[in-house]
Amino acid sequence: MTGPLISTAELHQRLREVTLLDVRYRLGGPSGADEFRAGHIPGAAYVDLDRELASAPGAGGRHPLPDPDVFMEAMRRAGVSNDRPVVVYDDWSGHAAARAWWLLRHHGHSDVRVLDGAWSAWLAGGGERETGETTVRPGTFTGEPGVMPVVEAESVTDVDVLIDARAPERYRGASEPIDPVAGHIPGAVNVPTGRNLASDGHFHGAGELREVYSEVGVTEDRSVAAYCGSGVTAAHDVLALELIGVSAALYPGSWSGWVTDPDRPVETG
Repeated sequence: MTGPLISTAELHQRLREVTLLDVRYRLGGPSGADEFRAGHIPGAAYVDLDRELASAPGAGGRHPLPDPDVFMEAMRRAGVSNDRPVVVYDDWSGHAAARAWWLLRHHGHSDVRVLDGAWSAWLAGGGERETGETTVRPGTFTGEPGVMPVVEAESVTDVDVLIDARAPERYRGASEPIDPVAGHIPGAVNVPTGRNLASDGHFHGAGELREVYSEVGVTEDRSVAAYCGSGVTAAHDVLALELIGVSAALYPGSWSGWVTDPDRPVETG
């Protein structure tokens, strides 16, 4: 497969050829596991974002990158193998799915795509729904982290364009409902993840995305990094940037990690 996205039409055709991961998650929302049991794409395995796609909160933020061994074992339990394409989906406009996509790519899987339009697009397209638990054949995925670019707190401000993927009011510091400090990393520009999507919940085409990101100075020859509140939704911007040929780094700790050190500067407005 090519590109970071797959349409519902293509997934219908290739359903038996891929490993499906259901990564439904929403901050403060219903349990993804409960939603999975109520209905999922046939053959999918559920992956828990908090337990399998992140480590425990701490100095690395609210969703630090998972321990590689924990992540690899979780992926094998879900049926992932290196030689079989993977499709990930959620019911959160691709935000959680983008985190899974990024982690799989980061650990060396070369064929991972996010379902464009998410679970709602699958249902709208007449996709079948399976209920209850599923049993999948364990996979043989092996790999090591390091494939996708990463920046940490010490180097995040060195990139040419630093993108804050949070909502505008959180970026400005006008509202901060989650983290103890409001504002943004000095020098960062704001591209909320909602700007990656059309009104129907699908990603914009490459032309529209180039316009969005060119507004904040992104070009193919400039270094770019993205962060958000906890390192999850920033992967949505990283994916969107890949659609236009820009390889952006992720700051995994993001704002929640940045503010664990009171000596780090904060900007508002």
